[in-house]
Amino acid sequence: MNAVSQVFAVIAAAVHLLAWPLESFLYGHPRVRFLLTGSTADAPEVRLWRFNVGFYNLFLALGLVAGLVLLHTGHAASGRAVISYVAAFMAAGGITLFASEPRVWRGALAQALPAAAILIAEAF
Repeated sequence: MNAVSQVFAVIAAAVHLLAWPLESFLYGHPRVRFLLTGSTADAPEVRLWRFNVGFYNLFLALGLVAGLVLLHTGHAASGRAVISYVAAFMAAGGITLFASEPRVWRGALAQALPAAAILIAEAF
């Protein structure tokens, strides 16, 4: 796996690690709601969903970290496979997010672009 792919794997993991506490624990703050949704309106009915989505982001980030660890501990094929799968999952998730709600395009880009860069860098 080339260096560009690995740098973008770290970036994608960092984005998802940042999203985890925002969605799971800090969504009650109006500034966080605005950052994530473009609105400060509270939606208590989505609290459980947000909590779950935050942890989903944590697990995706940990998947990239696990792939990087495998890559650098003598398991290059396994590391490449894990990183590629998680990156494809993240990119598809970002596309799905944008398709379902275009007004949250910033979040969709943050989710999809670093992951897509991993896949593109690996293709060349």
